[in-house]
Amino acid sequence: MSISAHVRPLQNVSAADAAAWHQVVAASTAHDLPGVPAPDAGQIHAMLTRPALGSHRLTWLATGADGAPVGVAGLRVFTSAGQDHLAELELHVDPAHRRLGTGSLLLSAAVAACRTENRRSLITTAPADGPGEAFGERRGFRRALTLDHLVLRLDDRAGADLERIAEAEHPGYRLAGWTGTVPDDLAAAFAAAKNAMNDMPVGDLDYGSVAWDADRVRAMAAVVADRGDTLLTVAAVHDDGTMAGYTEILVPQGVPPRVQQYDTAVVPAHRGHGLGLWVKAAMVRRLRAEYPSVVEIETDNADDNAHMLAVNHRMGFRSYRRTREFQLDVVTR
Repeated sequence: MSISAHVRPLQNVSAADAAAWHQVVAASTAHDLPGVPAPDAGQIHAMLTRPALGSHRLTWLATGADGAPVGVAGLRVFTSAGQDHLAELELHVDPAHRRLGTGSLLLSAAVAACRTENRRSLITTAPADGPGEAFGERRGFRRALTLDHLVLRLDDRAGADLERIAEAEHPGYRLAGWTGTVPDDLAAAFAAAKNAMNDMPVGDLDYGSVAWDADRVRAMAAVVADRGDTLLTVAAVHDDGTMAGYTEILVPQGVPPRVQQYDTAVVPAHRGHGLGLWVKAAMVRRLRAEYPSVVEIETDNADDNAHMLAVNHRMGFRSYRRTREFQLDVVTR
């Protein structure tokens, strides 16, 4: 069959463009990930129109002969030192319009943009063993990392067990928590703890590293708030004032039943004391008190991150799907 789609870059994303994008993503998600909630229209609009941290975004919309949306692609071009070689691709084609060349057109536009932006590494995520994986591998993407996705149901049984964990004493440490921007007296310590994420397993991804400071953690919180989401943080603070570990939860705008785990990290010098489990259990307690309509937390872990997988299984998280990270090595000129 001949290619009938037309691909155009979105310079200034309109409400109609965002609605078209949402239509394609919702259809793609329902087909490829049944039971997984797709982002709602408001989340899509915020993602497309609000700035991201340490990056800028390029977007494309593919339409059919009748002008209806059939595919979308977004490229997040990282700009921070340590990641300025990297771009991340999101690509969806409506299932009713697949195998007609639309995905290839969108991918070609994204790869060309990587060359223009002098990005050597293009990474993307696809459901394990799904059509996106096969599409990418046929076009030169190599498998670099497998992620286990887990869900915790916040039922009474889980709550009672995790309440005991949250209440356990950890001599030399105290819990701290905040919503949105970190308090000024903890900003430097939080940034130092954030840098502990640079040793997280990333498989064979050419992911680079990020240097965090107080200004960057404040900027991250501002980006989340600007798109209408809420960021919750619970941290373990040592008696000497250093932050030993922390966990973050993103509550999307509208407070859907399922929220997303963001970072969890324990600083190397403080590992082996159960702090990761402690802060995560305290976060569950906080969610149950402040957001009683939330019934699930979703997280993901690299399949070789045995320690964090063990922590999550101890909490009651259960695996329900897998995704894979892929990388294309872009030849730049």
